[in-house]
Amino acid sequence: MTTILFAFIVAVVLSLVLTPVATWLGVRLGAVDIPTARNVHTRPIPRSGGLAIALAFGLSLIASVLLMTQVSELFVWNQRRAFGLLGGIVVFTVGFFDDFKRLEPRIKFLTQILAASLAYYGGVRIEAFAVDGMGFHFGILSWFITIFWFLLLINAVNLIDGLDGLAAGVAFFTSAVMVILGIMQGNFLAALEFAALAGALLGFLRYNFNPASVFMGDGGSYFIGYTIAALSILGSIKSQVGATLLIPLLALGVPIFDTILSPVRRWVLGQQLFRPDKGHIHHRLVAMGLSSQRAVLIIYGISFTLCALSLLLINLRNEMVSLLLIILGATAFIVVRKMGYLEYLATDKLFGWLQDLSEEVGLSRDRRSFLSLQIEMDHARSMEELWSDICRALEMMRFDRGELHLYGYGESPGGPAVNPGQISFFFGGSPNVDPLPESGYGCRSIRIWTREHLDIRDNTGDDGLLRIEIPIGVGNPTAAKFVLFKNLTLEPAQPYTLRRVEYLRRSVTGAVKRLNPSLENRK
Repeated sequence: MTTILFAFIVAVVLSLVLTPVATWLGVRLGAVDIPTARNVHTRPIPRSGGLAIALAFGLSLIASVLLMTQVSELFVWNQRRAFGLLGGIVVFTVGFFDDFKRLEPRIKFLTQILAASLAYYGGVRIEAFAVDGMGFHFGILSWFITIFWFLLLINAVNLIDGLDGLAAGVAFFTSAVMVILGIMQGNFLAALEFAALAGALLGFLRYNFNPASVFMGDGGSYFIGYTIAALSILGSIKSQVGATLLIPLLALGVPIFDTILSPVRRWVLGQQLFRPDKGHIHHRLVAMGLSSQRAVLIIYGISFTLCALSLLLINLRNEMVSLLLIILGATAFIVVRKMGYLEYLATDKLFGWLQDLSEEVGLSRDRRSFLSLQIEMDHARSMEELWSDICRALEMMRFDRGELHLYGYGESPGGPAVNPGQISFFFGGSPNVDPLPESGYGCRSIRIWTREHLDIRDNTGDDGLLRIEIPIGVGNPTAAKFVLFKNLTLEPAQPYTLRRVEYLRRSVTGAVKRLNPSLENRK
């Protein structure tokens, strides 16, 4: 216990001393966070605090090992710790470099995978999961699960680092609960290492809490997330793997929830998955009218409660654990709903998206039927066959009236001559012919179809009348066109009407160009 307390105090003192030095260095080297639209702070602040955290953590561990106590003697330098340290150096270096000169998200993500892979190669890996004597081995999936574990914790700490003192405070609570867990399980080496990390974070909070004079930056958040992930795995080697890994998972519940939800939210909204935004939990709290400091304190309270619950889970019976998890899940659901996150998972939006997906990949029967009409249009041998297919397509799309205007010269090779000054009307499939006033073109043909003998005229002033005019590109965009009508007061448009109109335009363009090449030459 004395060695653990010593490591904690030394880390606090070193962090208090080194953070101002790191702040000065950040200013001199240009590692400064300039306020933008998504930032809460209003003045430039150095982003170099992560250097102080990393140095305080490492130096306090070295000082504790030099004490030569029973606890410090448990520290053995081996391949596992060497590669774990190497991975930490890699991820910190890239994050710290990003604080000076911004890197692409892809590069940072690949570097995180590289750092986690180095740790895995050295033996810092999740090979099994066990709780109360029951568990299973992951086998060849071990690498994927280990990498996912590192990526989850690294990005959880990074994403929540959006308000003064938030990431450092949440990580401090997590480290503190891991110290208690290590002592309870008799794993004093893990307790020693987490105590050093907790001390480094507490000293840094002196300068990082609102109003902050320094930020930890990506170097600090990457290092903290990586260290918690690595120490959790190392601490699970001599204890139950399940309990040791579930504790930081629950203690970091707020940032981990944010990490999982953020890419889902961005994907639903059609945004880039790794592009920063102001949709995170702490941003939502501030948007609800809370001050930055109050929002941080609320998340502190939630994190402290989750830490306490995680310790209770270890000592409770199975029945009590189930009840506690149910209560926790219900509370989380209420909080999530209150903050408006469920709007991304609304039933109508999800159902609409599934309908769009089914339409896009051709799973729906209507889409396949429409596809068959498109194929028939591609193989139409005359303008009359093509027009028949078009009428069926308009009926399927539930339009009330459709007009196909064609301008050309001479005779269509796929059918009868295009007579000058003539309109062909198709009412329910029956053609009628009426005279057409002189248009000034060599030949003009208009085919008109109406559904169920409805009297839909070209009157754009009618309320509720949808009119769509689409040029058909066959060399000259004025050589042919579609004019479609639908009375929306009688029947709403189908969800995929406009998309299928575009499909129809493409098919008709190709068919008309093939059947009536004279249209291409019209000037």
